[in-house]
Amino acid sequence: MLLFTQMEKIPKEKVQKVMDKKNQQNRVFVPLDLTADAIEMADLDSDENLVWEEVSTEHIVQDEWIDFRKSAYRFPDGTVFEPYYSYSRRDYVVIAASDEEGRYLCVRQFRQGIGEVTTEFPAGGIERKDSREYGSDRDSDLSEDALAAAKRELLEETGYVSDNWKHLLTIPSNATLADNYAYIFLAENCRKSGEQKLDETEFLNVRTYTPEEIEEMISRGKFQQAVHVMAWLLVHRCINN
Repeated sequence: MLLFTQMEKIPKEKVQKVMDKKNQQNRVFVPLDLTADAIEMADLDSDENLVWEEVSTEHIVQDEWIDFRKSAYRFPDGTVFEPYYSYSRRDYVVIAASDEEGRYLCVRQFRQGIGEVTTEFPAGGIERKDSREYGSDRDSDLSEDALAAAKRELLEETGYVSDNWKHLLTIPSNATLADNYAYIFLAENCRKSGEQKLDETEFLNVRTYTPEEIEEMISRGKFQQAVHVMAWLLVHRCINN
């Protein structure tokens, strides 16, 4: 009751600003979560003063692959502190895809960050027309649609296609360090349509796992991508609802 009481105090133009922002971020239609939207709307009317002001930025590395920055920020109390490091990379998609037998399509590949071969869902960057490896697609016509990217990545990495797609969530990839977003999709009843079409830097094998096997891998720390574990939890919530 308190939540909706707060909502009544929010000017209509602020509510519209939130709705416009969400429509801009979600390039596919997603039914809005009333509770989540209400909370965000209520936050707009908050008197919190938590925003940092960026006062200077140095681009340490800025090429077609990454924009790596060192910045100074002014805190809410007026003090300035540096350095804070952040970077820009492309938005990307993660696909929790199940075949016609209910087994989930996963890929095995080496990840240089942890120096291990990982098991994870198919995933990949949302391509840009300017060939850059960074820059958001949420406010630009330079990037392909997120759903189109998900369908392309699933086919290229696994050779599978699906007619049953659902967008589960769009979320910051790493809100502390990066400005890119992950678009998480569920694809069901996937069927084999062709062979893998991997990029020159991709070396991966496709494996299928039962839900129980994925649960076991997660519990043993063998499903090593954090956003992909979150995707699995979202799949469970979607199916159970």
